[in-house]
Amino acid sequence: MDDFSYAVPKLAHKATYFELTEWEDEYCVSTPVLNCHVRKKDFFISFSDKQDKITSADAAPMHWEENVEFGGYYVFCTKTCATQESFFGLDDKPTELNLRGKRLQNWNTDAYSFAWNQDPLYRSIPFYISLNEGTAHGIFFDNTFRAHFDFGAEDATKTSFWADGGELQYYYIHGPHMMDVVKSYHVLTGTHPMPPLWALGYHQCRWSYYPEAKVRKITNSFRENKIPCDGIYLDIDYMDGYRCFTWNRKYFADPKKMIKDLAADGFKTVVIIDPGIRVDDNYWVFKEGKEKRHFCRRSDDYFMEGHVWPGRCQFPDFTNPDVREWWGGLFDELVQLGVAGVWNDMNEPAVFGAGTFPDDVRHQYDGYRGSHRKAHNVYGMQMVRATYEGLRKLMKNKRPFTITRAGYSGVQRFSSVWTGDNVASWEHLKLGNIQCQRLSMSGIAFCGTDIGGFSGEPDGELFTRWIQMGTFSPFMRAHSAGDTKEREPWSFGEPFTSINRKFIELRYKLIPYLYSTFWEHHRYGFPILRPVVMQEQEEVSNYFRQDEFTYGDKILVCPVLAPGQTSRKVYLPKGKWYYYWNNEVIEGGEEIKVPTPLDTIPLFIKAGSVIPEYPVMQYVGEKEIEEVILNVYFSDYEVNSFLFEDYGETFAYEQDIYLEKKFVVRGNSRELTIHQTMEGLYTPRYENYEFNIIGLPFKAMRITADGKEVKDFTVTRDKKLKLKLRKNFKHLVIS
Repeated sequence: MDDFSYAVPKLAHKATYFELTEWEDEYCVSTPVLNCHVRKKDFFISFSDKQDKITSADAAPMHWEENVEFGGYYVFCTKTCATQESFFGLDDKPTELNLRGKRLQNWNTDAYSFAWNQDPLYRSIPFYISLNEGTAHGIFFDNTFRAHFDFGAEDATKTSFWADGGELQYYYIHGPHMMDVVKSYHVLTGTHPMPPLWALGYHQCRWSYYPEAKVRKITNSFRENKIPCDGIYLDIDYMDGYRCFTWNRKYFADPKKMIKDLAADGFKTVVIIDPGIRVDDNYWVFKEGKEKRHFCRRSDDYFMEGHVWPGRCQFPDFTNPDVREWWGGLFDELVQLGVAGVWNDMNEPAVFGAGTFPDDVRHQYDGYRGSHRKAHNVYGMQMVRATYEGLRKLMKNKRPFTITRAGYSGVQRFSSVWTGDNVASWEHLKLGNIQCQRLSMSGIAFCGTDIGGFSGEPDGELFTRWIQMGTFSPFMRAHSAGDTKEREPWSFGEPFTSINRKFIELRYKLIPYLYSTFWEHHRYGFPILRPVVMQEQEEVSNYFRQDEFTYGDKILVCPVLAPGQTSRKVYLPKGKWYYYWNNEVIEGGEEIKVPTPLDTIPLFIKAGSVIPEYPVMQYVGEKEIEEVILNVYFSDYEVNSFLFEDYGETFAYEQDIYLEKKFVVRGNSRELTIHQTMEGLYTPRYENYEFNIIGLPFKAMRITADGKEVKDFTVTRDKKLKLKLRKNFKHLVIS
C-alpha cells in the first residue's frame, strides 16, 4: 500500500523538464537547477548543482533493519558531513540555533518547565536546513514515527536521520539560498492562512481567570490603564468539571452575555479545549462519541483510557475523517455564544502518569491504519485541523483563530503555536528568542512564547524585557501558571507599567507592517522571523549568531537577554540601517555597541524601507483608519517594500479582494523617488497617506506627485520631511 502524508497535501502536477543520462557507473537525473546521481552498485545517492558542486551525498547506502518487537522496519539514511557544515531548523528544539554536533529526536512530549537541551518537546517537524560554504539545501524526512537526527554528534564526518518504522521517504530541497529552501518547503507543506487582524494584537492569558468577575476586572484594568489588548483567554476552569464544550455555571452564569460585553469593549474571547473526554454516560459529548465509536481503541479492542484533568477519559481518533467532522461540529454552541478563538492543549497527546498513549492504540489514519507509533506525532495536528475546519464552517466567512501545543509538519495550515510551558528565567527568555527563530525557519511562522514564563516568578525587569521581545514575536501572549503571582503588564508598578505600555503600543502602531509581513509568508512562503544567518549565509561568522533577527526583512531586533544590561553588542547585516529611537544612520557589516536602558531595545530599520503605521488603538478596529502613516527611510540604492490591506476578518482575500501595494524607493544625493503599484480588488476607506521622509541628505526644494507639484509640506525639528498625498498616487519625486 502507498504511504500517506498528512504533511503534504496533494500537489498540483505540472510539466517539469528533466533528462535521464546513463553512465557506466551511475544514472543521472538532471533538471535546469540540479542533478541527482544514483550509483549503480549500491544505490548511493548524491546531489549536485549546475556547477557540479556536490551539495549532499550519502555516506552509506540507505538501509532497513527489521523491527522484531513491532514488525516492520527501522529505516536509516546517512550522509556526509563537511567540516564547516551547519544545520538549522527542526522545530523549536531548546538548544543553540546551530544544531551542529547535536543528536535529537522527534516524539511529541508534554515537557512541563523544560530545560535547556531537553529533548524532545511538544512538536515534531522533521525538516532541517544544511549550510556549507555559503550553499544551502534542505532535508524533509516525512515520517511520522519516532525519528532521530544526528548532526555530526557520533561521527563528525556524518549526519544521519532514521525512524522506528514507516518508509524512508525524504525530500531533498535545493537552495542555494536558505530562503529558497524554506519557500520550497512551504510549497510542499503549505503556509499559514491569513489570521484575523485582531490575532496580531496583544493577548492576555492565565491558568485561570475565573469567575466572571475576575475576567471583567482584568479586562477593565486594561482599558483603565490604557494598555492595548485584543484577546482574553479562558483556561480549563471555565468548564464544568473540566468537561470540554461545557460551562461551569457557578463561575460563568451567563457566558453569552459576558462574551458579548467583552466584545463590546474590544476583547475577543479564546477558550481552551483538550482531547480527553470524561467517561460519563450523562455527559453528552462522551455519549455521542461512544455511540458513534469515535474513541481510540487498543489492539485487543479495549477502549484507550487515561487520566487527565477531568479524571478518567477516552480520546477521539482525530486521524479518522468522520471523527474530525464530528469534532468540528461540537464547536457550534461556543461559536453561537460568540467565542472567537480556540486553544488546543494537552494534544501530544498527554496522559497523567503514563505520559502518552500506549504504542498498541490503533488509529484509522484516513484509511491507511496504524498503531500509535505511527499516529502519535500527527495526533495534535489532526486535532487542531478538526478544530480549524469545524470553526471555518461554523463561522461562515470569518477567519477562525486557533492555537495548538502539539503538531507535525503542515500544522501551519491550521494553527498558530506557542513554545509550551516555559519558565520565568533569563535563560528561558534567551531560549524563547532562539525557539521562535527556529520555528519560523521550520515553516511555523505564527509562533510565540508565554511572555514572562509559565512557571516561576519573574521580576519586573524580566517581564518587561520579555514584553519587548514579544512585541516582535508573530504571536504575542502573556501566560502564567495558577500557582504564580498574577502578571499583567501593570503588575510590577512603575516604571515597568509605562514601558510595557510603550512597547505594546508600538506593536499596535506596527500592525500594518506585521500584517503585510504575514501576507508575504502566506502568499510567497517567506518566514516571518529571519535569523541573521538567513540574511548573510556567505558569512561563516553568522552561522553561530542567534540573538539578532529581522521581522520580515525591514526591521532588525536584538532583545536584551540579561539582567542589568545597560548596553550590548549587535551585529547589523551589510547595508545602511537607521537606529529606530533617534534615526541615526549606521553602516552594517560589523558589530556595534548599543545602549540598552530599560525603556529601549536595539531596534533598526533597513534604509530604503517604507514602514506603514496606524494610530495607537486600545484594540484592533477601535478607530476608523483616517489615514495611514508611511515612514520612508532614505537610501541611495533601490529598495522594495510591501503593504497589504483587506477586510482583516473574512476570506475575501481568497477571491482577490485585497490590495497588495509595492513601493519602490530610489535615492541619490539630489533626488528621492517613490513609485507605487497596486494589485487586487479591495478599496480601503481612508483617502490619504501621511509621509514621514527620514534621512533626506538634501534640502527639499521641489516635490511632484504624478507630475503635479506638491506645495504643502513641512520639515520638522528632527529633520523629517512631512507631506500628505492621495492613497492612489503612482510616482512621487522629491528634489
